[in-house]
Amino acid sequence: MLKPAEDGQEPDGFVFQGETAITIDDKGRLAIPTSYRDLVARECGNRLVITYNPFESGSLYLYPQPVWERVRDQVNALPRTKSVSRNLQLKLVGAASFVEPDGNGRISVPASHRSAVGIDKKAVLLGMGDKFELWSEQAHHAQIRQTLGDADLGEDLLDLQL
Repeated sequence: MLKPAEDGQEPDGFVFQGETAITIDDKGRLAIPTSYRDLVARECGNRLVITYNPFESGSLYLYPQPVWERVRDQVNALPRTKSVSRNLQLKLVGAASFVEPDGNGRISVPASHRSAVGIDKKAVLLGMGDKFELWSEQAHHAQIRQTLGDADLGEDLLDLQL
């Protein structure tokens, strides 16, 4: 679940990893897995930011606040004259909401975000290094069922020892 960064790539010295099936309650809340709660409190000041994943439908990003601030500043620095920059700003910065776990470790996922990506009662939380991804169960299953072929591997992936 939690793995210390070994190569110094993660700026805050921690790595989120692992997959957890999540249930969303009737009020739109999900419980942060217990294995992450202390880390979220300590490293994130108990503040997370939820926003859209601009690259995959059916998924939201959930950033620790310190990581989010760097991402936000980079995205906002992009030229607004380019449509791709404006699209990133809209989906990441414009849709960002701060969320704080309550005393039971639950966060509220905004209804607009849940509706836009198709998250209902069941979801999947993935630790993706410096952030989480929250997937609708259906979209996650569809992604996992996809396989990579030789044509999908670029030169930069050929030397990976998987």
